[in-house]
Amino acid sequence: MPNQQIKATMKPLGDSALIVQLGEGMDPAIHEKVKNLSELLTNNPFEGFIELVPAYNNITVYYNPYTVHMSQMGTSTAFLKVCTHMNHLVEQIKINKNESPRLVSIPVCYGGEFGPDLENVAQYNKMTPEEVIRIHSESECLVYMLGFAPGFPFMGGMDTRIATPRKETPRLTIPPGSVGIAGKQTGIYPLETPGGWQIIGRTPLDLFLPQMSPPTLLQSGDIIKFTPISPSKYLEYKEMKQ
Repeated sequence: MPNQQIKATMKPLGDSALIVQLGEGMDPAIHEKVKNLSELLTNNPFEGFIELVPAYNNITVYYNPYTVHMSQMGTSTAFLKVCTHMNHLVEQIKINKNESPRLVSIPVCYGGEFGPDLENVAQYNKMTPEEVIRIHSESECLVYMLGFAPGFPFMGGMDTRIATPRKETPRLTIPPGSVGIAGKQTGIYPLETPGGWQIIGRTPLDLFLPQMSPPTLLQSGDIIKFTPISPSKYLEYKEMKQ
């Protein structure tokens, strides 16, 4: 049966979007609701629907207000009509506790030229670089959403003992595959972009795969386990892809 206990609040974002808030903070249970509601809307779009953008604890729904207004009877505004549709979907959210998430192992070469900020993270947290590597690779992290750059995973679940603020001055370029820390989060840069995360390592895997469908290695809901590898193993991975 649908879960009737789930509550959602909705607020407008301009005149052509609304935010459906399903909770606060980073929480796997809230993320499950976000994921489920996103699937429901994708499978049951309303006329005038444009796209949805899931985040940690909410989804943003973009729509054409004119199409929404003209497609449904009544004098309500487009915002209220979309709210009605979304409330109906919220009532249908089902949490499947028996569904196992996909576990993805990400090889990472830590430190040196691949992780120039590993020492910074270690010093900030008053530990050795080896301890940072051990703690980071022992964590199982949940991919909450993809954003910033195509395929960039925003993850929660990293051990807070190695939490470190962003760099005060962002780098102009960060190599693809770079694994970084920003506050209590860890993430992986899929493309060469500017960024201010503390870079502690690099993976030889490609996260953005434009020739594939979907075009990203990781998906929202995946569980990530980092596996330390040596520089020589990193090069072996790279050679295997050529």
